[in-house]
Amino acid sequence: MVHRRLICFLFSLALLNSYLSAQDQPNIIVFIADDVSWNDFGCYGNPGVRTTNIDALAANGIKFTNAYLTASSCSPSRSSIITGRYPHNNGKAAELHLAIADHLPWIPELLQHEGYYTALSGKNHMKREDGSHEEFWDHLDGGKEPGNQGGEAFWVKVTQERPEDQPFFFWFASSDAHRGWDGDKDWKSDLYGPLTDIADVTVPPFLLDTPETRQDLASYYNEITRFDYFIGEVVNELSAQEVLDETLIFVLADNGRPFPRAKTRLHDSGMKTALVAHWPEGITDPGTSDSLVSVIDLAPTFLELAEGEPNETFQGVSLVSLFSKKDGEVRKYAFSEHNWHDYEALARSVRTKEWMYLENLRTESAWQGPADSVRSPSFVQLLASHKSGGLNPAQQDVFLAPRPGAELYKMREDPYQLDNLVGSKDHIGIKRALSGVLKVWMLETGDSNPDQISVDEFDRETGLRIVPDQSYRHETPGESKFASEINRHGPR
Repeated sequence: MVHRRLICFLFSLALLNSYLSAQDQPNIIVFIADDVSWNDFGCYGNPGVRTTNIDALAANGIKFTNAYLTASSCSPSRSSIITGRYPHNNGKAAELHLAIADHLPWIPELLQHEGYYTALSGKNHMKREDGSHEEFWDHLDGGKEPGNQGGEAFWVKVTQERPEDQPFFFWFASSDAHRGWDGDKDWKSDLYGPLTDIADVTVPPFLLDTPETRQDLASYYNEITRFDYFIGEVVNELSAQEVLDETLIFVLADNGRPFPRAKTRLHDSGMKTALVAHWPEGITDPGTSDSLVSVIDLAPTFLELAEGEPNETFQGVSLVSLFSKKDGEVRKYAFSEHNWHDYEALARSVRTKEWMYLENLRTESAWQGPADSVRSPSFVQLLASHKSGGLNPAQQDVFLAPRPGAELYKMREDPYQLDNLVGSKDHIGIKRALSGVLKVWMLETGDSNPDQISVDEFDRETGLRIVPDQSYRHETPGESKFASEINRHGPR
């Protein structure tokens, strides 16, 4: 009898400890937009985009101003975030639409082991080589229904129907603002407010300021506003459940806007991301942070907060220290890749707070943007003026071929990266230093420059498909060096 009571006591104590530990584990939500540049939220300086809910989270949390993606390409970027690894270290997933190596753990899988309920609602665009991934998610849906094709249709429902006795990890992934602008067709003024007036649009210097381009941008703004609305609905539901304070929220995007000189670019318009963190119970130093961070840092952050053991496959570093000291330093360098996305490409970049340096390993072709961008009204306007010789240097860069083999920019003085300083005698030292850092990173992480990489699937002027099958696919970066087996992170 005494023995039985002792066993019952120890079992009850274990349950209590497990419960108390779960109470210390924050809920986690990742809101990830599709194709939204870093400066296209209101809180990041765009007055024409209505993002009141994201702005409110930023005002009461941390707004990161030096956050970078590892790829400006949908599935490689998302796969990188979910594994905490660089694209070429994920296997074939270095390129668009291809799979993550089977042996690599995903953050939802690791959080499940720590007692989390996991859900993906919305755009997935991630898979393993064997085709499986469903077991990483306790709930999985595509996020769309008639009248709402933005990927956010079930976010509130998922939040309402979660188990109440588990911490949760939600990957809420919208299709906003991916082309072709179904938001305009499904617009609900009573929910989202009026459609964007083209007069309120900010036209970046590398696009033509025409009515067609302004309407293209206005439709893009509309989908950002719809994304913001559903974030607000989830926040309201968390408040109603009285769990908002214990929920860590991150808002970011997978790559830049789907316009020329943005998506697929290594420049900030493609590779920099807005990153907002909100967690009333855990962020003790709110405000604007200029700390340099990479999106591969999110997975180790989540695992540390879940009280899990450090994972050897992560190449990022935890951001937890920044919640109490927002301007602390977790890394000196952030690295990014430009691999195949509709068109042949291979380039690499390294950033510090002050500088961005890139090397282009396929200089013969232009960086005109992905095929859906090439088919856009904005690109058509540029192409017509390009053929008549009417573009300024920033706009002409969309068609530049051959491109420079190296580019160097001083970020704060040149936010659009229009003044390439790589040939300047005054900057030889920083160019050599960053070139050396980039080479060390490529070497240590097993990156490679294949002789034959995937080639163009689409025409570069029309955006129309020119290869009807998969014959355009070839060796991916890192494949010959078995980079998916390498866990070294390189300089950081």
